[in-house]
Amino acid sequence: MNKLHLTILIGLLASGCSKSTGGEAQHVAPKQEEHAAHADEKAGEHQHEHGEEEGSDLDKPVEELFSARCEHQRPTFECDECRYEVGVVKAPKALFDEGLLERHVVGARALESAVELTGEIGFDEKRIAHLSSQVEGVIRKVHVGLGQRVEKGQPLIEIHSVAFGEAEGEYRAAQANLRLAEREHARQSGLRDEGITSEKEYLRAAQELEAAKIRLDTAAGKLVRLGLPASELDAVREGRREASLVLRAPASGVVLALHAVAGEIARPEESLATVGDLSRLWLWADLYENDLARVAESQARGNLSASVTVKAFPGREFAGVVDFVGPTMDPATRTVKARVLVENPDGGLRSGMFAKARLFVPTDAEVVAVPRAALMQDEGRSFVFVRQRGDYFVRRPVTPGRAWGGWVELVEGLEAGKEIAADGAFLLKSDVLRSKMGAGCAD
Repeated sequence: MNKLHLTILIGLLASGCSKSTGGEAQHVAPKQEEHAAHADEKAGEHQHEHGEEEGSDLDKPVEELFSARCEHQRPTFECDECRYEVGVVKAPKALFDEGLLERHVVGARALESAVELTGEIGFDEKRIAHLSSQVEGVIRKVHVGLGQRVEKGQPLIEIHSVAFGEAEGEYRAAQANLRLAEREHARQSGLRDEGITSEKEYLRAAQELEAAKIRLDTAAGKLVRLGLPASELDAVREGRREASLVLRAPASGVVLALHAVAGEIARPEESLATVGDLSRLWLWADLYENDLARVAESQARGNLSASVTVKAFPGREFAGVVDFVGPTMDPATRTVKARVLVENPDGGLRSGMFAKARLFVPTDAEVVAVPRAALMQDEGRSFVFVRQRGDYFVRRPVTPGRAWGGWVELVEGLEAGKEIAADGAFLLKSDVLRSKMGAGCAD
């Protein structure tokens, strides 16, 4: 979205809109001096006159807004300096193609009723990994700290292990044995071609070669299972690597637990570190018996969305989806566990938090609805940006109704089939309301 901010700012600068603030000096380009002087001359007559006693563009028909002409003798909606006065924004197709803005065609959607649950947030166990050494050794170095962000493959803990060193020795011995077996096989093959050696000797050499290959593969596999990357096998063979085992991050994430201390003994049965991806968490919520049927049926169809809130972030909702409804009921509480996958893009949610969830179960009723991101507010009034013609969007008043998930019902103001701006619409709002932020037309 930063690109879009930049685009809007460039548009504002290109429009020549300016206003002195405080006591700061303001530069006026030579070509603008005459225009600036003209503005000063007229300022006492009509005080810029834009929007004064004309009412809000939200109260005027679209035809009137698009037929209006500005003081530059142009259709107001086409003027880069004045179009905001009639609630119009120009959004080029490129912004949509690059994903900076999204279009949405208004249509009917099944109304969803909310089922409210409570529960506790926990880690997504599919995104958690516990690291431990496969062999006993001494921890030589710890490369990370608790809470640190790590990337897949990043070294975390280095362990010096006698057993690992022995495994490296076995691999080098197997490599040497293979070279001898290859030379013997080549020698016997040449002698057989000359009729000097027997078929039995040749077959014995071939058998030894195959056995040497198997021993080498076994030794290499053992090192890889102990934690050596396959890419480092050549370094082991050439003796360019110390007899140390490096535990690496199995996936990108955060170090959630760290029990490794340099100098201590690492044992196979002990977890040394835990790495987890916190961009998505689980909420285990209690689903009561009277809501079980409709929730389970909706979840089975794969269309059961949810909204999660926590005390730590009042007013904020985290998007989620119900992906599992438990097969057993707690006889004491008469509840079934429902699991909600909760999006946690900025890592604000923490495992162990108490949370409330609203599950949105589809009903048979259909209403006209728009994405929540499309609905804007200004001085207590709701509006959306509707594409009127070409790249031009105009804000139109609407009356919102019930809200669920990422959707809001429109009671009136917009019919199905209209194309509106959804994600990114708040940036269009920033442009059309620029006069309230200290910007304005240069008259």
